[in-house]
Amino acid sequence: MKDIVSLPQPVHVRHMGDGPRKVLAIHCTLAHGGAWRGLAGQLPEAQFTAFDMLHHGRSPDWDGQGEFQERNLEAAETLLTGPMDVVGHSFGATVALRLAVRHPELVRSLTLAEPVFFKVAELDAPEVLAQHGRDASPFFEAWEQGDFALAARLFNRMWSTDDSPRWPQLPEATRDAMIRSIPVVPACDRPLFEDSAGLLAPGVLDRVTMPVLLLRGDLTHPVIKTINEGLARRLPDARSEVIEGAGHMVPITHPEPVAAHIRALWSRSH
Repeated sequence: MKDIVSLPQPVHVRHMGDGPRKVLAIHCTLAHGGAWRGLAGQLPEAQFTAFDMLHHGRSPDWDGQGEFQERNLEAAETLLTGPMDVVGHSFGATVALRLAVRHPELVRSLTLAEPVFFKVAELDAPEVLAQHGRDASPFFEAWEQGDFALAARLFNRMWSTDDSPRWPQLPEATRDAMIRSIPVVPACDRPLFEDSAGLLAPGVLDRVTMPVLLLRGDLTHPVIKTINEGLARRLPDARSEVIEGAGHMVPITHPEPVAAHIRALWSRSH
């Protein structure tokens, strides 16, 4: 474990596994790089490099400068020693997609698990995005009132399945980490809901020529199905797969079937 110090704010980096295949993994909001440990254990042929995003894990709190997605993209760029297989989950998947657009020559394959690129849903099925907005409104109300503990609890529940641990059942350290990270969630809105990075502009996604795997759980929020299908239509070489019995946290809760799909993807990449 080490810090990358060539950034405005150093981020904490973790390495998992010692296989020859190099993987850069970007975690979801409210988690940290260690969330990839289970998946890394299912892929012994790989070595995972995973950083803690700003405001997460052992990385410092975001200083509020620039755009949150862009700052974490810059951190990912320092670790892309390619060609590497890039794996991202949720918000981390949107960072991974931007990384592939910027550096297609360094991304051997791209796995996007539950990407929360809501602008795709707005374009393709606005009624599905509207339902997501209604479901998320209690979270935003709590956040606007400054009740970050309640906001974290509601956010966690929205993206959980019925059999997921309830908030009181989570370890205190886990709850505290989520509360610490929750203030940055609205800071992600412009790239996720407005496509401020311009990924959906004509021709931009054509740069993502490597094999792409789009993953979701069958129990996740319906907006993810719309996003994955929309991205599959827009990317040159993408396949969309569903993990039965899984929700939004599929790379963490179902590492074995996720690893099987990733291994199949890798068989298509050089």
